[in-house]
Amino acid sequence: MPEGGKPANLWKRPIRGWVKGWAKGWQGIMIRTATIFTTLLALLLAGAAGRAAAQPSQEWPAYGHDPGETRHSPLTQITPANVARLAPVWTFHMRTPEAKNFQASQNTPLVVDGIMVVSTPYGRLVALEADTGKQLWAYQVRGNDSPAARGAAWWPGDASHGPRIVFGTRQGLMIALEARTGAPARGFGVDGVVDMKTPDVMQGYPAAFYGFTAAPTIFRDLVITGSRTQETPQKGASGRVRALDVRTGKEVWQFDGVPQPGARFHDTWEGESWVKRSGVNVWTSVILDAERGIAYLPFSAPTFDQYGADRKGESLFSNSLVAVNAATGQYLWHFQALRHDLWDYDLPLTTLVEVKKDGPKGKISIPAVAVMSKASLLFLLDRVTGKPIHDVRQVPVPTDTDVPGEAPAPTQPMSVTPPLGRTSFAMSELANVSPAHRAACEKLVKDMTIVDAKFFAPPRVNSAPARFPGNWGGIDWSHGAFDPTRGLYIVNSTDMGSQQSMRKMPDGTYNMRNGYTWFRDPDSKMPCQTPPWGSLYAVNVDSGAIAWRVNLGVSDGLADPDTGRPSMRGPITTAGGVTFIGATDDKRLRAFETATGKQLWEFRLPASLYGTPLTWRGKDGRQYVAAVTTGGFWADIPASADTVMAFALPD
Repeated sequence: MPEGGKPANLWKRPIRGWVKGWAKGWQGIMIRTATIFTTLLALLLAGAAGRAAAQPSQEWPAYGHDPGETRHSPLTQITPANVARLAPVWTFHMRTPEAKNFQASQNTPLVVDGIMVVSTPYGRLVALEADTGKQLWAYQVRGNDSPAARGAAWWPGDASHGPRIVFGTRQGLMIALEARTGAPARGFGVDGVVDMKTPDVMQGYPAAFYGFTAAPTIFRDLVITGSRTQETPQKGASGRVRALDVRTGKEVWQFDGVPQPGARFHDTWEGESWVKRSGVNVWTSVILDAERGIAYLPFSAPTFDQYGADRKGESLFSNSLVAVNAATGQYLWHFQALRHDLWDYDLPLTTLVEVKKDGPKGKISIPAVAVMSKASLLFLLDRVTGKPIHDVRQVPVPTDTDVPGEAPAPTQPMSVTPPLGRTSFAMSELANVSPAHRAACEKLVKDMTIVDAKFFAPPRVNSAPARFPGNWGGIDWSHGAFDPTRGLYIVNSTDMGSQQSMRKMPDGTYNMRNGYTWFRDPDSKMPCQTPPWGSLYAVNVDSGAIAWRVNLGVSDGLADPDTGRPSMRGPITTAGGVTFIGATDDKRLRAFETATGKQLWEFRLPASLYGTPLTWRGKDGRQYVAAVTTGGFWADIPASADTVMAFALPD
C-alpha cells in the first residue's frame, strides 16, 4: 500500500501520460505540418520563379547541350515558318589589342543562368551577358597558352561551393574558375590550376605533345577528360582518360586505352608493342548517360595511325567505344568500330539517341548510343550492353600493300546504314568543273603517282591510293544532332580524299612520304573528284536508313556552285523543327527543315564558322542562335575574323 494509506489509482497515470503524450504529439504534428506546408509553398514559389526564368535545358549548359551531346534544344519559338526572319542582334569581338593577327576558333560557347562562356584563341576565357553580348569578366591563361579550342564545362556547385567553369588548355593544364567572377576556384589545384602532364602520363617523354582540344565532361562532382596526344612517333604521352574531383582537382580514377600488364585485354597487343605507346586517346568528348551513371569513351587509333607493322592484332582499345562506370572508371563493355587502323580513322562522333523498335505490345524505346569513325560508318549500340541494335557484319576489304611487314585486317565491321560519304575513287571520276581545275588535278595525279582506291585500301610505298574518306573524314571533327521527336540523326560529311604513299624511316618503320596530303587542287583548294564535296544527312535511327541527303555548301564562282563543300563541326536541332549548321568553308550559317532537309535560311558571315552553333532562351523570353566565326583551319586559309554573333527574330 502506498504511503498515506490510500490505494493507488493505477489507471490515471497512463491516461494522464497518454493525454500529455497526445498533446505533445499533436503539437509535433502541427509543427511538422506547418513545416511541410512552408516547404511545399517555398518549392511552389521557387518553381514558379524557375518557370519565369530559363531552365537549363532551354539554355546551352554543356558543350553538346546536354551530357549525351544530343545538340537538341527543346525551344520552339523559331520554326520553319519564321526562321527566314532571323537577324543579327549583337556581335562580340574576341581579339585582344595585343594580338597582331586573327586566330582560328572551333568554339561552341556555353549559356547558363544568362551567362555566355566563350573560349577564345587569344589566351582568354570570356564571360558575356548572353542576351546582349556585354563582357562581364575575362580570365587570361598564363604564358602563351590558350583554352582548349572547342569549349569549357559548367559545374553547378553545391552547398559549400558556387558554380564553376572548368576547361583544359592546349598545353595540358586543367583550370577551374568561379563562374560568377572568373576568379581562380579556391581549393582546386594551385590557384585554380592543375598540371595534367604528370610523369606517369608522359611515360618518360617530358617533351612529348600533350594538351586538350575538347571540353571536359561533368558527372556529379567529377571532371572527366580525355586529351590530345602526338600523331607521330609511336612512343610518347599516354592517352588515358582521367577523372578529377571538381572541388580539389585531385585524381579520382583513370582508364588506360592501352591496357597495361595484368589488365584485361592487355594480351591484344602483340609482344612489346604496348610499351609507352602514345595515341589511343579521347581527343573528342566523353559523353554521359547521367541517369545510368555510364561514361562513353571514344578512343582513337594508336600512333602512328597509318603504319601498323609494329602493332599487329586487335590492339584494344584502339578505335573503340568503351563504356565505364562514370563514378569509378570501371570497365563495362567495348565496341571496336574499326580494326587495325591504317588510315587515321578515329572516332570523333558519339551521341546518345533513342531507337524505337517493334515489341510484343507495340513500340518499345531502346536507349542507344550512336558512334561513328572517320570512315563515315554509323553504328547504333545498346547503351547498357554495347550490343548493336541493327545488324553489323564483318565485310572483306582490300589487304594488298607493298609496305613490308604490314598485315591489314581482312574484314571491317559495317552496319545496315550505308556509309555517309564517298568511300572509293576511280580515275573516271576526276572532276571537270573547269579547265584550270581539271589540269591542276591531272598534274597532281601524275606528280604523286596517284592510283584508284577502294574502301579501306591500305597505304602503299610505290604509289599513292586516292583513298576516301581521307584523313580529314568523312566524319572528322564533326558532330551529330539527334531530334528525338522525329527520330532523325543529323550529320554532316566531307568528301575529301587523301593520297598517301609511305617511305622508310631510319628506325626501319614507315611514315608518310609527303606528310598529310589532300586530294585537291592546291591553288583553288577544290577537291579533285566529281562533286558532291560535302553533304548533310538525316538518318532514321529506328531503321538505320538514310531519310534524306542534301548538298551542304556552295562553290562560289563556278558555273554550277551547288557542289557541297568540305565542313568541320556540326549541326544542332530544335523542337521547333529547325536544324542549324555552319561548318562549311563558304562563310555561311544555314537553317534547314529537320523533317525534309529543305534549306530555309542562310546568312553570309564575316568568316567561316568552324564551331557548332548554339541556341538558348534569353531572360527576355526570346530564342537566340549564336556562333563563333573566325575562318581558318581548313584548306590552309588563314583566319579572317574574331566574332561571336547572335541572332534572333525581330521583336
